[in-house]
Amino acid sequence: MTLEEHIEDIRSGIKSGRFRNEAAVSQGIVLRLLQVLGWPTFDTQVVCPEYSLEGRRVDFALCHPSSKPIAFIEVKQIGQSDGAERQLFEYAFHIGVPVAILTDGQEWNFFLPAEQGDYGERRVYKLDLVEREPQESAARLIRYLSYSEVTTGRAIAAAREDYQNVSRNRQMLATLPEAWTKLVSEEDDLLLELVADRVESLSGFKPDLDTVAKFLRENVVFRSSALANAQATQTPRAQPQRIVAQAPPLPQRIQAIGPGTNTIAVGFSLDGKFVSCRNGREVLIGVFEALSQRDPSFPDRFAARPKHGRTRRYLARTADELYPSRPDLAREHFAKLTSGWYVGTNVSKAQIERITEMCCEVARIRFGKDLLVNIGE
Repeated sequence: MTLEEHIEDIRSGIKSGRFRNEAAVSQGIVLRLLQVLGWPTFDTQVVCPEYSLEGRRVDFALCHPSSKPIAFIEVKQIGQSDGAERQLFEYAFHIGVPVAILTDGQEWNFFLPAEQGDYGERRVYKLDLVEREPQESAARLIRYLSYSEVTTGRAIAAAREDYQNVSRNRQMLATLPEAWTKLVSEEDDLLLELVADRVESLSGFKPDLDTVAKFLRENVVFRSSALANAQATQTPRAQPQRIVAQAPPLPQRIQAIGPGTNTIAVGFSLDGKFVSCRNGREVLIGVFEALSQRDPSFPDRFAARPKHGRTRRYLARTADELYPSRPDLAREHFAKLTSGWYVGTNVSKAQIERITEMCCEVARIRFGKDLLVNIGE
């Protein structure tokens, strides 16, 4: 019989209730598969049953060379393996066995005890002989448990490689929400344009980037944040928290000068001189204009920065250069400075703030000190 045929027969036996206790699992499943996988099950110095560890016993120790364990197998009755990892890990740590296997005959859990994380995070693979196809089960058993793979070290190397992949995937999945939140909260220009383009394709009208940014802030970032806080603090009887979207704080706002007024003036202040503007885009244009007049080399140095936006330049010699792949934007969304340079105006308020900070870096002035901006609510 081939390994797949043995697995198929074992699957049938599990479904029919043939393996009623731990001893039946050990003899009828574990030893049977070990023998098919090339292990000399008759040699008790290689496949050691009831391996003793200071008064405790592990069901099987697979040894290479003889009497030197390279893997432990702990066997439980079908459906009774939950919670047995701790005991198995203690056995493995005691003598530094690199691979630990916990099985109830149906489920096979392959662990690397020396790796990091809790028991579940140190599990390389979970194989269910009933749920998986015999061909897939056979391939996994050969990869991790065949005599030739284990004794040559290839099985351990394969397990470590798979562990790294599992760990990497776990880290990526854990980081995805943070990455998504950053894209939205930082108002990534490519994301905003993708959403705006899709709205246009569906409705025939294209929203400006401020509208898209506001929608994402209110419906994604703050909702996700509030939900995370609610989940972290909620007790079983706690009522769901009402989600309130709040605009992110604007940096270094300029207060209008005047007795008894709390009005916030839109505009910018450079070297103590305030310039009033109607909106955030005028602030952006005004900052570029003022810094260009202050230092004629400023536009060249700003344009020389290797990174502007993902798909655009914030300052360029021509309108087409502002949006290399979007001639439709180049026709409308720009302003021409007196120096002849062009500023892209298809930007959100958060992007305006970041661009003015970039201006300060290029001009070698302090953002929030030498240059203060307020782009409005």
